[in-house]
Amino acid sequence: MVSILVTAGIVLTLGAESLRFFASGEISVWKFFTATKWQPAIGEFGILPLASATLMTSLIAMLIAAPLGLFVAVYLSQYASSRVRAVLKPILEVLAGIPTVVYGYFALTFITPLLRSIFGENVVSIYNTASAGIAIGILILPLIASMSEDALGAVPRSLKEAAFALGATRLETSLSIVVPAGISGVAAAFIVGLSRAIGETMIVALAAGAGSALTANPFRSAETMTGYIVRISGGDLGYDTVDYNSIFAIGILLFLITLLLNIISRRIVRRFQEVYE
Repeated sequence: MVSILVTAGIVLTLGAESLRFFASGEISVWKFFTATKWQPAIGEFGILPLASATLMTSLIAMLIAAPLGLFVAVYLSQYASSRVRAVLKPILEVLAGIPTVVYGYFALTFITPLLRSIFGENVVSIYNTASAGIAIGILILPLIASMSEDALGAVPRSLKEAAFALGATRLETSLSIVVPAGISGVAAAFIVGLSRAIGETMIVALAAGAGSALTANPFRSAETMTGYIVRISGGDLGYDTVDYNSIFAIGILLFLITLLLNIISRRIVRRFQEVYE
């Protein structure tokens, strides 16, 4: 009940401030979602550059975290001994407990120089969405691995024993029986990880860059929605200005995106959930 009231309060606050932003008359809802420039200094408030950078970093993160997280989950639930699991689980917990600002500096001081050494300094900018996305992928890896392991561990042992009785190997059983049987939980883990990636702030604020750009090149600098919120809320602009109020419009958009992802996650769980007697 308390969480519902808190959520409602947050939504009402963001909604009220967003209405003030659009009520200023300087930007319409249509232009907000369709314009391709985000330059508040000259009155350009098109969300597409910020949204595209957010989507790019999130997709890069999922390309890193989804396969590795599923691999770790399959290994821990189907292959690892209790002794190995006792070592690996705390390592995942440590990764999950590292402050995100540390990941941000790790992306800036290690991942970016590594990418520049591989692809060339003229190709990879110092601030880029690729290094930020890789760091976010490392950040959400423990979350996806842990949730997927729980889903795979809930698969009845009888299904695996039946597969072994039919001559299936451990790998065939894991990929053909266990993963499909736990697909609802795995899919939910992926969506929760994607929601976490979209809402990540400090990593993109430090590593992705501070200038909006509508680009599909992951090696270029591009500001995300959360990165913009961090920069503007730092106090450079006066309160109740149009520029400042724009962060509330972005905030409500982020809330709606994560809400939609959670709704999709629940539908997937209900659609593919297996009930075993």
